[in-house]
Amino acid sequence: MGWFRAARLRAFVRAAGWLCVWLFAAATQSAGAADPNKVLRIAFDNAETGFDPARVSDSYSNVVNEAIFERLLSYDYLARPAKLVAEAAEAMPEVTDSGRTYTFRIRKGIHFTPDPAFKGKRRELTADDFVYSFKRFVDPKLRSPWAFMLEGKIEGLDELVEAAKRHGRFDYDARVAGLQALDRYTLRLKLKQTDYVFLYTMAQGSFGAVAREVVEVYGDDIAAHPVGTGPYFLKEWRRANRIVLEANPEYRGFNWRYTASEPADEPLVTAMSGKKMPQVGRVEISIIEEEQSRWLAFNQKELDYLALPATFRPQVFDADNKLKREWVDKGVTLFRAINPDIVYTVLNLRDPVIGGFSKEKIALRRAIIMGYKLDDEIRVIRKHQAVRALMPIPVGVVGHDSQWKPLNSYDPTLANKLLDHYGYKKAADGYRTLPDGKPLTLRFATETASLDRQFNELWRKSMDAIGLRSEFQAAKWADNNKAAKACRLMLWQAAWIADYPDGENFMQLLYGPNTSQSNNGCYQSADYDAFYRKMVKLPDSPERNRLFQELTRQMEVDGAWSLQVSRERNQLIWPWAKGYKKHPILSTEFLYMDVEPRK
Repeated sequence: MGWFRAARLRAFVRAAGWLCVWLFAAATQSAGAADPNKVLRIAFDNAETGFDPARVSDSYSNVVNEAIFERLLSYDYLARPAKLVAEAAEAMPEVTDSGRTYTFRIRKGIHFTPDPAFKGKRRELTADDFVYSFKRFVDPKLRSPWAFMLEGKIEGLDELVEAAKRHGRFDYDARVAGLQALDRYTLRLKLKQTDYVFLYTMAQGSFGAVAREVVEVYGDDIAAHPVGTGPYFLKEWRRANRIVLEANPEYRGFNWRYTASEPADEPLVTAMSGKKMPQVGRVEISIIEEEQSRWLAFNQKELDYLALPATFRPQVFDADNKLKREWVDKGVTLFRAINPDIVYTVLNLRDPVIGGFSKEKIALRRAIIMGYKLDDEIRVIRKHQAVRALMPIPVGVVGHDSQWKPLNSYDPTLANKLLDHYGYKKAADGYRTLPDGKPLTLRFATETASLDRQFNELWRKSMDAIGLRSEFQAAKWADNNKAAKACRLMLWQAAWIADYPDGENFMQLLYGPNTSQSNNGCYQSADYDAFYRKMVKLPDSPERNRLFQELTRQMEVDGAWSLQVSRERNQLIWPWAKGYKKHPILSTEFLYMDVEPRK
């Protein structure tokens, strides 16, 4: 009966609240919100998983979250290298105590998007909202993939987590010494030790503020009801199909005032300077997994810009690798850059067939890596829209070494010798068995798009060449992601794009304690973890860079990943979409864009 009453009360609050929201939005639409007639249409090539910042880690969901929720800090849109700036904070924080204490002052007058949870009242953002939001990341019940960014860092927070594990309930009202709202607009964070990348955490896309009453009203359905203070709110969501964002009538706006960091920025600055943002009143996002369908949608002007699928590169570039005249004549422009990302295949270190640290298991993993024909991925599948990833830290990120020589380069001859030496003998059918004579089959988790099928075929041919049988088990990306975090996938291709421009963000993907969060290969090496702990205590320095090299070599020796590529972004943009420049960290360029009438 109690559940029934609660459900009826929740329904009543929603119904009454939405009436207030509608009336309020109607009254304020003309008071400064973006032009509702300006509609930007874009596409995701994979489905989102939901819009609870504490519980999702995929880049597609985070694009939406970044538009809805505001962090304390963000990045200058044009500055290269990436430069931190204040967002919900009035300014950069006051830093004291040798870099251990950070005091932020929250801008006054920031309000959440109207929502039934607020019962018709305007709800101002306060320092307490960040205290609550940060606590959610470490609540054991939520199993946040971002918990690692706060665990072990803030004074008193780990103790609160341990108490929650003992008592089965996380006490959000408990005082935490290192996470306090000193007053309505002042937030103080005190770290256990100096952390030289902590401010990047405050700018990470998932660390926007949520309101406690919203979380409590929607409960487990909170991922479908994101309510923030950012430029947009979620207007419509059809899972894995369509997402619509509309300009937040409560958002204060900002003036587009950015300085060119390179000559190519000048036309963009000229077109956008001085405009009140956001200009776009509505953003329509379609989930289009098939490359052919995305390409057709762009050609038919149903999408305003498109990350060029590699398959269609020959239709866009001429012999000199420049945009063909037919596209130039249409007014289409091209943005080109190497992403600060890596694509890699995780080899599950807990899998009973390929996992473990015995010599024969390490040999098997390294043979798999050396057997993969990476050049064919770059040349055939990606049509040269990628470069080889030399190390887990990509180009443009602190710690990258452009002179690094990878240990496990393509070498099928050596791969075969390794397998022969460690007892992986070939049976009558030409495929190898385990050293004990039992069957050996590599099981690759995969998705269902045509690009995935191309990767499957390349892996099959590569493994056939060294006598390893392969099979491919297709599922939705979200399901594979969940299974990977539970250490249930043998091999799976993944990608990581920088959350912040520092190598620690990539090396944490292999840190043992991050298993079930971001360490999807379930790799736990005592040597690697020791190097990692030393690295995080150091500022940017030659010694820290040396530790990045030690970490890279250790994961290569252990055969933790098949490290593949960093992708080249070739973004095609129709002429009516103004202001686009891909940021190395930010995901939501449309916050800084305008749309003119289509011609």
